[in-house]
Amino acid sequence: MQQSTLKKLSEVLGISISTVSRALKDHPDISQSTKAKVKELAEALEYEPNNYAVQLRTQQSNVLGILVPSIDNFFYDSFIAAVEEDARMHGYSVMIMQSRDSAGLEASNLHLFRKNRVMGLFAAVSIETEDMTPFHKLEELKIPVVFVDRVAEVEGYHKVCMADAEAARIAAESIIKKGKKRVLALFGHPHLSISKTRFASFKETFAEQSPQTKVDVAFCEGSAESKRIVLEAMKEKDRPDVIFCMGDLHLMGTMYAVHQLKLKVPDEIAVISISNGLIPTLYDPKITYVETSGFKLGKLAFSQMLSCLQQQTIAEEVFVESVLVEGGSL
Repeated sequence: MQQSTLKKLSEVLGISISTVSRALKDHPDISQSTKAKVKELAEALEYEPNNYAVQLRTQQSNVLGILVPSIDNFFYDSFIAAVEEDARMHGYSVMIMQSRDSAGLEASNLHLFRKNRVMGLFAAVSIETEDMTPFHKLEELKIPVVFVDRVAEVEGYHKVCMADAEAARIAAESIIKKGKKRVLALFGHPHLSISKTRFASFKETFAEQSPQTKVDVAFCEGSAESKRIVLEAMKEKDRPDVIFCMGDLHLMGTMYAVHQLKLKVPDEIAVISISNGLIPTLYDPKITYVETSGFKLGKLAFSQMLSCLQQQTIAEEVFVESVLVEGGSL
């Protein structure tokens, strides 16, 4: 049945639309008998309030926006699940969009978030993001923005990140402890702050604790490029004895190459990754990884957003702790 309107309720009961509206809101000026009649008819006709009209009137909604590079990614999938779970518990719904790492699409999505008057936005920036104006427009409208994972390198915003420097340090120290001498390290796009942070920490750890170790670095996006780089590296006479993967896509590409070359892990090549946790368990032996949980990130990000909506916090950067999960690949 189509949603009944206030006008329909008004016509059936022979009272004004404003009286119907106030009766549904339990306004004290409306008698109990009128309220009862209006509510009884509204229930019988399956009346539902026009949320868009309410939104226009109040300039608010109960919707929180989520903008990520891609939803077909287990890390962001688990992040979204955590945010949605907590949002629902607090009476909010979520509107999810993806930038596909395009600054243009990102800006268009931000316009749609503004148009739909979201109450707050969680955002992981695209690789191409440089102009922060679309995000500033949200702040100007008093719509709080919480940057997550891939955070913008600007001041004055809430940022919720994995402990990226710590994660890279843990991975480097694990490699050093195993006595590996030739490292191939795969990092994400060099434009991203997350790549910069992990790379700097990884290199610094080797410089301080094992300067004699040879560390070759490649910046690449996606599993296909990672696979190509690993295949080429393994052809070299002085080929790596361990591969470090900055994320799950790098790990997948690495393992494609390892399987294609029929290499034994860890005897012929060792592997360690930073991961959300699922992908490393799909291999035999399981991959040793430093956990960066999208679910934990989502929980922490929502608590930050809730504080923003309640105006109980100032802009800050907070981190989710990283931990080593031992497998059999190192």
